[in-house]
Amino acid sequence: HSRNNMAALKILSHIVSPHITEKATDLAAKNQYVFVVARAANKRDIARSVEKMYGVNVRLVRIVNVHPKKMRLGRIQGVKKGYKKAMVKVKEGQKIEILPT
Repeated sequence: HSRNNMAALKILSHIVSPHITEKATDLAAKNQYVFVVARAANKRDIARSVEKMYGVNVRLVRIVNVHPKKMRLGRIQGVKKGYKKAMVKVKEGQKIEILPT
């Protein structure tokens, strides 16, 4: 019983959040959606998580590691955190509602 819950939690934890940008909204018109994902997640994990969470059929997953960037505010220097991003293409005719309307 608890093992199933742990497995479900692990699957859902691969997706951190939807990545909402201007480019991501343009890709949504082409049945492609962008998510920030866990560093340890691979393409298969991401595909399973998206299928379970949104009830769609995933056709293709592309992954990008966004590197940390140096930033500066006056004399204060810092680093913008890096993250892993996945672009997921779903089956034609299927949609994912990311933005609340």
